[in-house]
Amino acid sequence: MRAAMRPLPLLALAATLAAALSASPALAEAPKVVASIKPVHSLVAAVMEGVAEPTLIVRGAASPHTYAMKPSDAKALAAADLVFWIGPELEGFLDKPVTATAKKATSVTLLEAPGVTLLDAREGGAWEAHDHGHEHKHDHDHKHEDKHAHEDGHDHDEVNTHIWLSPANARAMVAAIAEALSAKDPANAAAYTANAERTARSIDALDAELKAALAPVAGKPFVVFHDAYQYFEAHYGLNGVGAITVNPERRPSAKRLSEIRAKIGGLGAACVFAEPQFEPALVNTIVEGTPAKKGVLDPEGADLKDGPGLYPALMRNIAASLKDCLGS
Repeated sequence: MRAAMRPLPLLALAATLAAALSASPALAEAPKVVASIKPVHSLVAAVMEGVAEPTLIVRGAASPHTYAMKPSDAKALAAADLVFWIGPELEGFLDKPVTATAKKATSVTLLEAPGVTLLDAREGGAWEAHDHGHEHKHDHDHKHEDKHAHEDGHDHDEVNTHIWLSPANARAMVAAIAEALSAKDPANAAAYTANAERTARSIDALDAELKAALAPVAGKPFVVFHDAYQYFEAHYGLNGVGAITVNPERRPSAKRLSEIRAKIGGLGAACVFAEPQFEPALVNTIVEGTPAKKGVLDPEGADLKDGPGLYPALMRNIAASLKDCLGS
């Protein structure tokens, strides 16, 4: 008959548990990370996948151009170890809170990330040919620059801030995100590096897919709501000819609307695109009496689910909207 197993004495059991715990590697606590807008949050979430999830500030269909901070945002910033944002030129509402509220956090301004190419903001509602040539590009290492100025004399107020709409810039942003996370959290650096490499490969594949999809409509002129798509246009050889408004926070004047209507007629703009974050009635006013069609472009993913999958979905949606309207 098999002898019954006798329970370990209490002291021996405690010693066994202590030895097991000491032999197991301690799990490193991931940093608390805040991201400003949905495209930035998506890239940060992709790099942090499997480690932790960043907190998003501008949710849903809200726009960084008009956003007002909430108490929950301030609470997240106060607890943050890292804050990723484009910069005060886009998320002006964060300019003071990043300093005053996120006191213990490292602020990563992605507009200044190494390898990011910047394009000058275009002026006026109807862009002239030389303004649309994308000639003024900046590709600086910003580590030793003043926060708001370039060595060539262009301050960031003159720069188009929608940098994530270039796949090349998105890859540079991913690298900067991984570097900042690894510096803050060395215990998880290998995971951040592997995630960043995987994300960069997926962006390359996405880029090739979109180039093939957009090639048939590359030369067709169109008008956008505001100048958010210049990086996308430049990368894929598209022909944006004007914007309804320079500043999406302000309603365009009657003179500007008239100028855009003339541009549609003069260049035969095939489409005029609204944005879900702003007043669509203006687009109806613009296209009335013209042959131009109406479409919707969303530079930030208003209706998309937050997370790593948002960025590729955002880029595919923009490409699909352009192809559907310009190709029909």
